[in-house]
Amino acid sequence: MTEARRDELDAIDPGWCPVWDTGWQRCYRLVHNHVQAGGTLPTTDGDVVVQGEDLGRWVNAQRFGWEQLLAAQQWILENTLGLRAAEEDERPVKRTQDAKWAANLEAAQRFHSREGHLRVPRKHAERLEAEDKLSGRQGGADGPVVVKLGTWLDNVRKRAAKLPQQRRADLDQLGMRW
Repeated sequence: MTEARRDELDAIDPGWCPVWDTGWQRCYRLVHNHVQAGGTLPTTDGDVVVQGEDLGRWVNAQRFGWEQLLAAQQWILENTLGLRAAEEDERPVKRTQDAKWAANLEAAQRFHSREGHLRVPRKHAERLEAEDKLSGRQGGADGPVVVKLGTWLDNVRKRAAKLPQQRRADLDQLGMRW
């Protein structure tokens, strides 16, 4: 990196570090600015999105991936945001493939009942609230589930030949375009 580039980055953010991923630094700065402006530390995915970055998701990724952070990153997160590693009992339970399928199918059914079709734009996401009945939800989870429905349906179409017959039938009932 040229000296001029380093000077430019120092002018933007004196705390930047050339060793750290720029995406990490960008999200850190967005969270820090949000908190400094009087916002609370986002801890739920999808609650605070700034410049296209889901700050709650980033904060959770830092807490749950604490061991992968450098000591300096951990120090900065602790001392500027009050962030700490997630406790063992906070760690989410890994969902099974069947549970993920159930949540995705629930999102597809909701979209179909609301819109009358299953022509979902690729970037569309369905937000399923905690009170929604999801056979695939992990027990005790009370936050929303965000399903990237358009992406999921595109991927299902690409793997249609490998789908079990029942899953294909479930989507056929919704008018799935294969």
